[in-house]
Amino acid sequence: MLDAQPDVPMGHVSPTRDALVRRSFRLNILTLAYNSLEGAIALIAGALAGSIALTGFGLDSLIEVGASLTALWRLRSDVDPARRERAERVSLRVIGALFIALATYVAIDAARALLRREAPSESILGIAIAVLSVMVMPLLARAKRQVALRLGSGALAAESEQTALCAYLSAILLAGLTLNALVGWWWADPIAGLAMVPIIAREGIEGVRGRSACDEC
Repeated sequence: MLDAQPDVPMGHVSPTRDALVRRSFRLNILTLAYNSLEGAIALIAGALAGSIALTGFGLDSLIEVGASLTALWRLRSDVDPARRERAERVSLRVIGALFIALATYVAIDAARALLRREAPSESILGIAIAVLSVMVMPLLARAKRQVALRLGSGALAAESEQTALCAYLSAILLAGLTLNALVGWWWADPIAGLAMVPIIAREGIEGVRGRSACDEC
C-alpha cells in the first residue's frame, strides 16, 4: 500500500515538498484504512460483549476517520499556495472541532459508566484490537508528525496528534479491560478516560482558535 502513487496534482512545487506531500498522503490513507477496520472491529466487539468502553473506542475511530479525510483534503490543496493557506485554516478548525467532539463523548461516556458502575466486559477480540492499536498508532503518529513539521502544516500536525491520542486511548482501553479482568477494578477504565479529557479538549480548543504545534515551525 505504501508504494502506491496517489493521483495528487503537484503543479509548481519543489521536488522535496512534492515527496513530502506524497508521503503524507500515503500515511493518511494508511491511517484511514486502519481506523476504518479498527472502528468496525471495536463496534462489533462492543456490541457482542456489551462493553461501553469498546463501543466508545469504536466511535473514536470513526471520528479519526473524519480527521484523516480532512487531512487528505488539505494535502490536495498543497499545489496552490493561496488554496493551501485557506485549506490549512479550515482543516485546522475542523480537526479541532473533532477533538472537542471526542473529548465530549469520552467525558459523558466515562461519567455515565462511573454513575452506573458499569464494568467493561471481557472481550478477547477487544483486547486484541487494543494491543494492535497500541503498537501501530504510535508509529503512524510519529511518521505523520515528522512530515507535518517539515511541511510547516499545523493542520497535519494536529491530525497526527489525534492519531497519537488513539494510541493513548487504546492503552487506556487495554488497561481498563485487564484491570477489571484480573483484579476487579471496574472503575479503572472510566477514571483513565476522564484523565484524558483535558488533554483532548485542549488540543481541540487550540485547533478551533487556529493555533497548532506548527505555530513556531
